[in-house]
Amino acid sequence: MYEMISLDVAGKAMPAMICEPEGEGPHPALVLAMHMPAHMGLEGDQFTENLIQRFADNGYLSIVPFIFHRFPLEMDRMEKLAGFDDQEIHADQEAAYQWLIDNENVDSNRVGIVGHCLGGRNAWLSAGYNPNYQVCASMWGGRKNTGWGDGNPSPLDLTAQINCPVIGIYGNDDGNPSPEDADTEEQALIAAGIDYEFHRYDGAGHAFMNPTSGRDPDPYRHEASEDSWNKQLAFLARHL
Repeated sequence: MYEMISLDVAGKAMPAMICEPEGEGPHPALVLAMHMPAHMGLEGDQFTENLIQRFADNGYLSIVPFIFHRFPLEMDRMEKLAGFDDQEIHADQEAAYQWLIDNENVDSNRVGIVGHCLGGRNAWLSAGYNPNYQVCASMWGGRKNTGWGDGNPSPLDLTAQINCPVIGIYGNDDGNPSPEDADTEEQALIAAGIDYEFHRYDGAGHAFMNPTSGRDPDPYRHEASEDSWNKQLAFLARHL
């Protein structure tokens, strides 16, 4: 079962969700970069709650930092998106990483970063800034070619600084990231000589791994979702 904690980020209190696996540690651990639909709060977001529990069930101690903590909860989500600064996003995720490193129940040599949707972008971002991650998983993370905040490089610009293997999961019917975006990201990894796996699913669009979106039509694709979960978990197990 998850619990909520508070982390200090440059004097500001940031909520974060944590969940620990059963059994004695130290455990491998994950920073879970949050997805956009949880912008009103992590608690009550079924996708986030299910995600962190599923990773705990597979032996990972995980933390989800709430990177929207600088904005009023009721603010329109696109206004929040426009107000982001990548240095602040990374600072939030770095605070979560540091919390893991300082936790005696975590194996500090086995820490990765995983993200879906907005989190897929931001996982790539922090993997570019933090050379100590052992693995990065980016699930349908769009907008990697744009830096947020004055003068900040894009996540894609940081690819050559990534110091760990990367797995990418994409739906071929997605528009953000599009298949062409996935091609660009793959070429950046190849150019940087980074060990990677990409998996692309026909008939799947954005959020195809989310059975709780409430959208119509429903984006969830069970077979593709379970296959991508298995590939993701196998990749994490090899590198953590």
